Amino acid sequence: MEVEHYSKGVLLEPFVHQVGGHSCVLRFNDKTICKPLIQREHQFYETLPTEMRKFTPQYEGVVSVSFEEDEDGNLCLIAYPLNGDHDNMENLDNSDCEPKSKLLRWTNKKTVLLENEKISKEWVRQHRKEEKMKSHKLEEEFEWLKKSEVLYYTVEKKGNISSQLKQHNPWSMKCHQQQLQRMKENAKHRNQYKFILLENLTSRYEVPCVLDLKMGTRQHGDDASEEKKANQIRKCQQSTSAVIGVRVCGMQVYQAGTGQLMFMNKYHGRKLSVQGFKEALYQFFHNGKYLRRELFESVIKKLTELKSVLEKQESYRFYSSSLLIIYDGKERQEVAVDSDPEDLEDLSEESSDESAGAYAYKPTASTVDVRMIDFAHTTCKYYGEDSVVHEGQDTGYVFGLQNLIDIIKEIREENNE
Repeated sequence: MEVEHYSKGVLLEPFVHQVGGHSCVLRFNDKTICKPLIQREHQFYETLPTEMRKFTPQYEGVVSVSFEEDEDGNLCLIAYPLNGDHDNMENLDNSDCEPKSKLLRWTNKKTVLLENEKISKEWVRQHRKEEKMKSHKLEEEFEWLKKSEVLYYTVEKKGNISSQLKQHNPWSMKCHQQQLQRMKENAKHRNQYKFILLENLTSRYEVPCVLDLKMGTRQHGDDASEEKKANQIRKCQQSTSAVIGVRVCGMQVYQAGTGQLMFMNKYHGRKLSVQGFKEALYQFFHNGKYLRRELFESVIKKLTELKSVLEKQESYRFYSSSLLIIYDGKERQEVAVDSDPEDLEDLSEESSDESAGAYAYKPTASTVDVRMIDFAHTTCKYYGEDSVVHEGQDTGYVFGLQNLIDIIKEIREENNE
């Protein structure tokens, strides 16, 4: 394949911080992700109330995504301006996109980056031969990852933690494999797909810790088949959704105390009791050394504000949507309680041991983000074409928010040292 074919497009990469959901999310650039366009979700982003915008990712438009397959079954995905809308593409910050001199080839087993201008065809053939020899081992590793509901991965202390995240998120791997397989199966009938562009909520964090919560006491949309409806009702009844209106859908957290990344998927989240849900929340806010208590005030404030906003939304139902809670897991320095503020700027981790004086952990302002995502089954009377029209607030979602707030407050009070 010739790289020149993609000179006006953007090569898409896996988005490594996806911890839940079944729709494949791709990285457009550092600040933007994209996902397959679903009409109902697209409509939501284009018409959502102003007061809800701070609690949802910023909507940045639509692109056309196409793919090609070579003789070895490798796929590359490229985003192009929709209907020749080059102005919209140019307005996006593409400075951190993959260089056009490189071609990203994806396989179901491993990602290989080829520098087209520097690597000979002979090298490529040899490299592919070596990759095939490794394929059986990679396949076994991936099957193990898919079966692991809770996975701990020890990171290399000398390495960059955020870069290691790119290699070991099992749920992200699972979604990409499934998406590529679907596109491959439909290749004879369809080669272009519409994707929506959304704000990358993790871009501001060095080591994003992400909690994906499925909200509400009901998950099936009004247009669900009887089979789908029964299946979703069963999942709610067998999980914390029916009892407290919220369940864990996925989690990614860095535990500095043990040097481990912990991943929890939705299958484990469904099995949790209410007490288990509370323990999972505690685990999300614990870095292996201490509980990140300084985060509680901010997250409770934002959840309370979101609850107030949703209580005023007439007719909206956010069936099967999720709520993300995100913070930075990067370990901060300890500081002396009686230190001069100017001296603290130069304080290193090495100086925070017992011999350096009386040091204690002193919380600083930490950014916590709370956002609603996934609106494929959202409905509202303003949509017009929906056969079922609901009145009043989404009581199931609000019920889940209130219980979430109460449980986080309980954790705070029980660990108020």
